[in-house]
Amino acid sequence: MSQRSTPNLGLAMKQRRKTLGLNLSQLAELSNVSRSMLSEIERGNANPTFTNLWNITQALGVSIDDLAHSSTENQPPTIMRQDAINTPRMHSEDQGCELIALNPVDTATEFEWYQLIIQAGSHLESEAHVRGTQEHLSVIEGQMEVILQEEVRTKATTGDTLRYPADIQHSIKNPGNTTARAFLVVHKR
Repeated sequence: MSQRSTPNLGLAMKQRRKTLGLNLSQLAELSNVSRSMLSEIERGNANPTFTNLWNITQALGVSIDDLAHSSTENQPPTIMRQDAINTPRMHSEDQGCELIALNPVDTATEFEWYQLIIQAGSHLESEAHVRGTQEHLSVIEGQMEVILQEEVRTKATTGDTLRYPADIQHSIKNPGNTTARAFLVVHKR
């Protein structure tokens, strides 16, 4: 997976230091971080620990957020790539269902989205998620059936989307005789 563009804290730190008219030795004294470590951070050869970053930003009179923001203001846009081999995949016990995680990890507290592949006759069982969670299942091939608490059932075929509460026991089944595929979005409110 290609790495997300991270803030160039070293460059932002150097620019702020120069704006304040400080040399590395003066910043080292103010921040209690060694001159050699400051130099390594500014050159991008080392990443500061949180404690060092905190001490440096306090000495520079800027917040960590402001330093990180100023370091990304003039960066060109980037495209992140995640290779298929590094994409998380989960399988049901019977191996008949595969969930392929498509979302970046940092969005998982609110949204998760997956490609769901279910072999004919297989199903994916889910216990209740966090209160208020909803799922959105968009079938892109074949047919699927959502079953809530083993009572309420609704089928969907290619092009259909089902939206349902996921804070109760639920399952997704492939009642057809061919492999079914869908996009599944889990929204935690």
